[in-house]
Amino acid sequence: MHTIGNKLAWSLMLLLSVMIAGYAVAWLAVDGLSAGALKQKIQGAPWSMYAHLGGGAIALFIGPFQVNAAFRNRHLMLHRNLGRIYLTAVATAGLAGLSMATVSDGGAATHFGFGGMAVLWLFTGAMAYTRIRQGDIASHRRWMIRNFSLTLAAVTLRLQLPLYIGAFGLDFESAYQVVSWTCWVPNLLVAEWFFLRGRTT
Repeated sequence: MHTIGNKLAWSLMLLLSVMIAGYAVAWLAVDGLSAGALKQKIQGAPWSMYAHLGGGAIALFIGPFQVNAAFRNRHLMLHRNLGRIYLTAVATAGLAGLSMATVSDGGAATHFGFGGMAVLWLFTGAMAYTRIRQGDIASHRRWMIRNFSLTLAAVTLRLQLPLYIGAFGLDFESAYQVVSWTCWVPNLLVAEWFFLRGRTT
């Protein structure tokens, strides 16, 4: 039952990651989808928006396979090559996200919320890279799990934001201020709980 539960959880994570990544790519690639406020943001800061959405989409596509022990054990060389691509995508999206956080909707709450997430996304990625270069595989895996939990903020944000507005009755700005923290802080806490249980994938 435990193994089945893990497989179901991973499959759900993969499905949601691919859906959100595809959504980001569609925003960038399909004319007409990036309308309204998003279109204005892309026009106002095209480098940061394309880098953030594009890099984030790549990280979401690759990430679930990188944290899957069975995939890693069967395809170690592919795991290493995808890891390089993943960390490059995170660095690109993280730097762009840090830039975007300074002008995010919602004021100081979102500036610090999304800005803090971007800093930690970059930091955990750098630590994961440093540890694998040092040959510390166990520590590398822990830092990668932390990093991917932050990558998954793209998923949790899109699950939470409609809930805050529809179920809790918050206006968009208030909901955005809250979600700028709740889309990633609980993810990191779950990762740490995962480590406390003595598991690293």
